[in-house]
Amino acid sequence: MTPHPVRPLLLALGLSLGWAWPAAAQTPVLPFTAAEIEAAQYDGSDLPRGRSALTAKVQLLLDRSGTSPGVIDGFKGGMSQSAIKAFERRTGLPQDGVMDPHVWNLLQSFATRPVTQTYVVTAEDAAGLAASIPTDYAEKALMPAMAHTSVAERLGERFHMDEKFIEFLNPGVALVPGATIQVMAPNPRLRGQVTRIIIDKDNRRVAGYNARGQMVVDYPATIGSSATPSPQGAHNVRTVAINPNYTYNPNVNFRQEGNDSPLVIPPGPNGPVGTVWIGLTKPTYGIHGTPTPSQLFANQSMGCVRLTNWDAEELAGMVTIGGTEVQFLDAGVTIADVTGSGTAVSPPVAEIALPEGTTEQITTPDPAQPLSLPDPQAPATVAPTTPTAPAAAAPSPAAPTPVAPAATDPAAIPVAPDAAEPANPDPLSDALSGALPEGFVVPPLEEAQP
Repeated sequence: MTPHPVRPLLLALGLSLGWAWPAAAQTPVLPFTAAEIEAAQYDGSDLPRGRSALTAKVQLLLDRSGTSPGVIDGFKGGMSQSAIKAFERRTGLPQDGVMDPHVWNLLQSFATRPVTQTYVVTAEDAAGLAASIPTDYAEKALMPAMAHTSVAERLGERFHMDEKFIEFLNPGVALVPGATIQVMAPNPRLRGQVTRIIIDKDNRRVAGYNARGQMVVDYPATIGSSATPSPQGAHNVRTVAINPNYTYNPNVNFRQEGNDSPLVIPPGPNGPVGTVWIGLTKPTYGIHGTPTPSQLFANQSMGCVRLTNWDAEELAGMVTIGGTEVQFLDAGVTIADVTGSGTAVSPPVAEIALPEGTTEQITTPDPAQPLSLPDPQAPATVAPTTPTAPAAAAPSPAAPTPVAPAATDPAAIPVAPDAAEPANPDPLSDALSGALPEGFVVPPLEEAQP
């Protein structure tokens, strides 16, 4: 193809004026594999521009924490940055949405098993697909279901991935029954009870809290528009419908050109409200899924709140009809403002150790006094002749790893009579307390994943 004579001129003009070209155009996307995602290590700086194995790993760990990045695609984008900011809010870090050693260390609590997995495509994965989904609502109403249109789209929703990212990790592999592919490894849906949902229009986040005021989940969302704004104030959950149909009524909601009569759109993941409808006491408004999860921060809604289908399904399992309040914040008011969380202006500790090989110099404060350990050669019956000061407690790990509770009766566990709480608990352990949803259990390695 002959180059267009105007393009070089535009490029030269753009460079001379300092135009900011899109990051994707500036940063070439280099191929990487699932093994490289597993091996990706953090170097102490912000996430790389464009698509990277490290960003894919961070997105998966955020997803496991209940702080959803939306679709996992390996790109450093708006939804991922908003998820990092939400994670900082829930763990008491300053909110800037920038990856740093504090965020990385806390995310390691969710790295107890591989972040990718092998999957074999089944016959069911390829069954019942739709050739395409029309945009006209009258044509939608004639279809049997708003089904997935490809195996990649179906598996993308199952593994919380952009369908194009599945193809990226499996170049040249046809997604047909029997094919072995590499996909991400999210946790099963979180369980718990959400009694309060806060909808942040400015940051486009939806956060769920339990009765104790602890954040359980936090999702990216499409929240209304200037032409069709979302509601204001507090409402309540009125209905929950899984895999619902959708009634198009131009006299109540919006009007699509050429369609002046009510229509019933069949259910399915590609329907107007996706796979879930959480209806509110504010008539015609609700929280629901979407057929285009990668476009949450690009699309506008008709006033309702859109989540990815998998996030909406998870949230639907946590709300109770009549028992979950839904609060829409005014413009200029954020979740941090109304909850008092995430207001820190400095990290909870001065420094955090970075991975081996990092060139940045890290200074670690010395203990208040040296550790005093028993001499293994000393006789057990020898006692000190003068009193000694108690030994300083060893620093706790930066981020504790959650484990399943033991079945042992606590009353049967012997406790030293003079046991006492440490005088200086680890600030990061305090920061992480409450970050995990109530009842969260890390699945064992052998547990089947979705």
